[in-house]
Amino acid sequence: MTGPEPVAPSLAGRRRELGAVSRLLDRAAAGVGGHLVVTGPSGAGKTALAGAAAALAAARGLPVTTAPAALAGTRRLVVLDDADRADRADRAELVARLTADGAAVLITAVAPLGLPPEVHLGGVPEPDLAPLLPGLSPGAAHAVWLLSGGLPGPALDFAAGLGGTDLDAVVVAALAGRSRAGFLELDAGLVRLLRYAAEQHLPGPLRARVLGRLARELLGDASAAAHRRDLADQALTLARASGDPGTVAAVLDDRLHALWEPAGAAERLEVAGQIVEQAGRAGDLPTELRGLFWRFTALVELADLGAAEATLVAYGRAAELSGDAEAAVVVLSRQAVLALVRGRFDLVEELVAQVAQRGRAAGLPDTDRLVATLAGNLALVRGTAGTDVTRLRALARRIPGQYFEATAARVLVEGGAEAEAALELTRLLPAVLAGGGPRWVGAVADLGVVAARVGEPPAVEALYAALGPFEGRLVVWGGANTVTGPVDDVLGRLAARLGRTGEAGRHFDRAVALEERLGALPWLAATLAERNGPGDAGRAASIAARLGLVRPDAGWALARDGEDWVLRAGTETARLRAGRGVDFLRALLAAPGQEIAALDLAAGGAGLRPGAAEPVLDGDARRAYRRRLAALEAELAAADRSGDRDAAARADAERSALVAELRAATGLGGRPRTSAAEEERARVNTTRAIRSTVERIAAQAPLAGAHLSTSLRTGRYLRYQPAPGGPTRWRL
Repeated sequence: MTGPEPVAPSLAGRRRELGAVSRLLDRAAAGVGGHLVVTGPSGAGKTALAGAAAALAAARGLPVTTAPAALAGTRRLVVLDDADRADRADRAELVARLTADGAAVLITAVAPLGLPPEVHLGGVPEPDLAPLLPGLSPGAAHAVWLLSGGLPGPALDFAAGLGGTDLDAVVVAALAGRSRAGFLELDAGLVRLLRYAAEQHLPGPLRARVLGRLARELLGDASAAAHRRDLADQALTLARASGDPGTVAAVLDDRLHALWEPAGAAERLEVAGQIVEQAGRAGDLPTELRGLFWRFTALVELADLGAAEATLVAYGRAAELSGDAEAAVVVLSRQAVLALVRGRFDLVEELVAQVAQRGRAAGLPDTDRLVATLAGNLALVRGTAGTDVTRLRALARRIPGQYFEATAARVLVEGGAEAEAALELTRLLPAVLAGGGPRWVGAVADLGVVAARVGEPPAVEALYAALGPFEGRLVVWGGANTVTGPVDDVLGRLAARLGRTGEAGRHFDRAVALEERLGALPWLAATLAERNGPGDAGRAASIAARLGLVRPDAGWALARDGEDWVLRAGTETARLRAGRGVDFLRALLAAPGQEIAALDLAAGGAGLRPGAAEPVLDGDARRAYRRRLAALEAELAAADRSGDRDAAARADAERSALVAELRAATGLGGRPRTSAAEEERARVNTTRAIRSTVERIAAQAPLAGAHLSTSLRTGRYLRYQPAPGGPTRWRL
């Protein structure tokens, strides 16, 4: 064995890992192969450790190669860098072959590979990192350690770009940078630094920026709403007291992020103008860019897409002037959203591909999620999303409290998984109704679509009330990377589910008018199908066909219209006077495949019991039947003796009829068969009322009448068993 290995400065705090490498090389020098997996995030020092391993191998006389096929059959060190990209089975097979040849194999990867032994490179302790940061004050060195999470690479990169050596310089530099986390995710290192800085004595303007940025970065913590507001209020007071336009602009920007509430679209639009003005006075182009983006988002929420598109163009030009690669990606993604609204699907696909390419090149942390969101929205609009919600549920686990499950419920119901969607609605409704934030309106709207299809009245009513204040607006998620249609479309569906035909019609009419003004063809097709007024079905089908939408059948509808009921079945319409027949029909249509007792149906629900059962034949009648049978037996015997065939035939026929009646009136064990008068009356009345209603429907809508005639079963128990060729669902 060799003595203690020297430690390079860049490997401070890695003695344990160096020890594992040394033991691997010692075994290889002795002719025993083996491997070691080194994992850790970018900047953790995996490359530095691999370099140290190569130096240690050379000191032992072991050749080093990165080509697995090279130097076959010799004792050597093989370095397999970035092994995450290799196929798991191929990787395991390669490692087994190399170690069998006696090689030492060092493998680096970001995530664990499931090939023990593995060592993970995390952040190093502060005392080990501080010597790598010469010239920084202890407070500044501590701040860099907090910001970097103790990872040597990020710490050295950050320290190299500092314009000073004290804590203020570190904080200023940190504030100028972007979060390394995706939207609504916490950048733990930045949050730790900001909390540490907030505890220090800082100049007023700098403290204002620190408190504002901390409030902003805590947006991903759904439990920190009150704390965010307190921080944002303190920051704004300090910023205005400073009189510095750059500080005011930055804090206003942070405040809008931190306190992003659904009802604040008009306020966001106003404050966006202030941010642009103040940032322009300060010559702060990055903050001015963010003000323009706030203006774009608010205009989309307020359904002014023309002004929003013009603002996006201005934002894009400013991004080009500043050389902001991330802002350029944002422009592409929002152009994709606007193209999707108008049904320009080929352009959407082209733009999404550009977002993926340029976002990864710019190092945008949530590029993959953004691309998946855009692609998922495209599939949902086209009707090709299916019911796979694995990605959404994974996001919900990673970023709790941001309502990804609500979108999953909508995907399920749109894909036909109504039972599962109904369970999700029950689970999610209380938390969503009590929530807020940048994704809240979208979550309520998604649950509204689910409830309009499968919800119970209390849930439908609650969602209708929650969305009511936002009528006339568009459903916008966060920074407008998802826009799913007019709020009035969802309100119309909910009102229709509640049987409020007048309100539903008003909301649908507003939604259609807005969609026509915006040229939002996919939304227009969907709303027309839901409104299902005269000519709507044909127009919706025409738009869907031209756009290539795979849209599920919107179903048939039976809804109240004033004092009457209107049945809409595709292109057919039937108007019905209110009455018990319509009530019975609605009850059966609401429970396809389920038997409902005629007594329950007639009573408007379960619970009506039949009265005391009466025998079909009472005792006196049964005794009279038996006396007559005995007399007929005697007549038959006499006719047989005399050879009177006619008399025998008459007696036999009467005898057979009496026996049949007795059998019909006799149950198991010879007990008298009974019949409840209420049950019989209910059977007759419900059957008569339903048949009369179906006849009236058939006279106005022959196809719908034929379907109902074929699908309805009547009798003591009634059932609607949908026959082929009917609707996939009924809206009642």
